[in-house]
Amino acid sequence: MTIRQVTAASEKASISRSILEALRDWFEVDESREYYIRESKGWPFFAAFDGGKPIGFLCLKETGKQTVELAVMGVLKAYHRHGLGRQLFEAAAAYARNAGYQFMQVKTVREGMYPDYDATNRFYQSLGFCELEVFPELWDKDNPCQVYIMNLQKTDPGLDLLLRRRSYRGKYKPVPVPREDLKTIMDAGLAAPSGCNKQTTSLIAVDDPTVLEKLHQVIDPPAGATAPAMICVLTQRIFAYRDRCFSVQDYSAAIENMLLAAVALGYQSCWFEGHITDEDRIGRKMADLLGVPEDYDLVCFLPVGIAESEPGAPRKKSFDERAWFNGFPGRD
Repeated sequence: MTIRQVTAASEKASISRSILEALRDWFEVDESREYYIRESKGWPFFAAFDGGKPIGFLCLKETGKQTVELAVMGVLKAYHRHGLGRQLFEAAAAYARNAGYQFMQVKTVREGMYPDYDATNRFYQSLGFCELEVFPELWDKDNPCQVYIMNLQKTDPGLDLLLRRRSYRGKYKPVPVPREDLKTIMDAGLAAPSGCNKQTTSLIAVDDPTVLEKLHQVIDPPAGATAPAMICVLTQRIFAYRDRCFSVQDYSAAIENMLLAAVALGYQSCWFEGHITDEDRIGRKMADLLGVPEDYDLVCFLPVGIAESEPGAPRKKSFDERAWFNGFPGRD
């Protein structure tokens, strides 16, 4: 699958029509759909292709000398949860930065109105958009308009995601996590580097309420008990060479990847390891409940869900207290 900017007006119209007409559940108003198809011919236009087949697109619209709007975006249903929306956005954001725009805005229905639009809100938040204002009757009272804004010149979206990730230990909303999202998070973990490619890390996602309840009965004191899903991290002590084993490094890299992926999808999580690997061997009790063989250790679990509140930001030491150039400070 590839992303490219489309410049020919006829190709823009053809792609936008094929995508929007396939997504009538979201673009059900004929007048709005025709407006996007007509106007897209003059907008900066980015499309995703599977081979030569268009499978998604995104258009930008200038709304001020320093501001563009993410005017319309659509991805065919069969390609949802493949990261194409994010790739389209990143291509469009790079274009907008290079063109000198300072801000990008996007409009959607306010969070809390409809489940489908709640997912859209989480997607925009995961990209780094911030809530600007709600216009209750810009469209109509049943569809209050939420405006999001992003400072394009502040930082790269990927770096912004890394810098704003926080460990979340609060309560979660009782909203199931789709299997596709759990798989995406686990795929991110399995994509992490592995010492000598020994691939010592394995994963088990748990979304069955009955199994979750059994696991939480042995997690004492409780942690992540309200999350609708968890990912358990398993490791094997496989030697890379001689007596060297990099299993700790392997699963640490996998966990960080998964924490970032969870936030990118609009969820929150926390790395619980010391909590279950102490002398009471909670990790082994959890492993036994999941049928994990003895040659695997369950070393961590990550609760996954939509947070009820914003994660707090811990106080960090300054850069100069922990990072230096060309040597440790104070040395001759």
